[in-house]
Amino acid sequence: MVWYPILGWGVFWISFIVAIVLFSVYKKLSVIFYLVSVALYVFTAGFFMDVFDIGKFGILATLVFSAVVFMLLGFYLSKVLDLDRK
Repeated sequence: MVWYPILGWGVFWISFIVAIVLFSVYKKLSVIFYLVSVALYVFTAGFFMDVFDIGKFGILATLVFSAVVFMLLGFYLSKVLDLDRK
C-alpha cells in the first residue's frame, strides 16, 4: 500500500503544528501527548496493514480491535494512575 506513509506523515505534521499552537495557548503538555498518540496510532495501524497485506475487512477489523484495546487500556490506566487527584 502506498497511501499509508503519506497519510501518516500528513497526520504527523498537522498534529505537530496543532500541538505547538495548542501548547502556546493552553500551556499544558497533555495536549501534545494526545496528538502524538493519534499520529503513532496512524503509523502503527498503517504499518500493520502494509506488512500483513490485509484486505478491506482485515483493515476494518484491525482498526476496531486496536480502538477497543486502546480504550480499555486508557480506562485501566486512568483508574490505576489516578492523575486527576490533587
